[in-house]
Amino acid sequence: MEFQEQLHFALAFTKTIAILVVTILVKGKKRQKRKPPEPDGALPFIGHLHLFGNNQLLHRIFADMANKHGPAFLIRLEIHRALVVNNWKVAKECFTTNDKVFPTRPKSIAIKYMGYDYKMLGFAPYGPYWCNMRKLAMVELLSSRRLELLKHVRDNEIGSFIKELYKQSVKNGGVALLEMKERIGDLATNIIVRMVAGKIYHGTSEESRRFQKALSDFFYLAGLFLVSDTIPFLGWLDVVMGNIGKIKRTTKELDFAIGSWVNEHRERRLDKGIEGNQDFIDVMLSIMDENNVPVTPLTRIQLRNRV
Repeated sequence: MEFQEQLHFALAFTKTIAILVVTILVKGKKRQKRKPPEPDGALPFIGHLHLFGNNQLLHRIFADMANKHGPAFLIRLEIHRALVVNNWKVAKECFTTNDKVFPTRPKSIAIKYMGYDYKMLGFAPYGPYWCNMRKLAMVELLSSRRLELLKHVRDNEIGSFIKELYKQSVKNGGVALLEMKERIGDLATNIIVRMVAGKIYHGTSEESRRFQKALSDFFYLAGLFLVSDTIPFLGWLDVVMGNIGKIKRTTKELDFAIGSWVNEHRERRLDKGIEGNQDFIDVMLSIMDENNVPVTPLTRIQLRNRV
């Protein structure tokens, strides 16, 4: 009798396990059907990165993949997966209906250091902090009203840029050989710095070159694939290769530059008050004053995060 009861129990248990396994497999297949296609050729650890090293432009590689796999497909960048969209309808769906899914970026050791532990708007995870930062940026920095108020900055800098090119042309008899990459970099830097900090940079000045290098290093290191991001227990290799040292030096350079802007604005406001058009740092300091936020080392860091 006991043997029969044990047998019935064993059969019932086996049926239950079988039903659970089949259910999981069926659901797994359904989920897989909903996933975008993925190109073949992914390798362990590096994913599809080896497909991007053939001296071919990246957008052309993606265009070829889109022709084969459709308007949306997945690629593997080391341990991360990225969705590549090649259709405006799909892009609209990503940034409207499903916009909450996409704001968060994969964590990176470079952004952890340079972005004050993921406090920068472009790298902060989605949540209340991100929403407040986005609202602040859209209203105070990127709004039509703010761009119109600072239109003279763009006009002046572009006008100066064209005049300088004209002078060089006249000086050389109507033909001048110029390094446009460097000059356009100076133009972009001058516009950014004037709109954010109200500070006039000269492309050849040491301060301007120092800031440009720090900014260039930031974007380079932010896009660099580090061992720490893929295989954390081998993170010591980034230290040996000097990547962590470069990241920390770039962090100090940017902190020095932007921190000096904040201090200059604070001192000027204490001496002369608010005069004329306000740049982005002025607006941030005004918001802090309105909310009675004291300027401490911590709030200076928070202000630099927003800048």
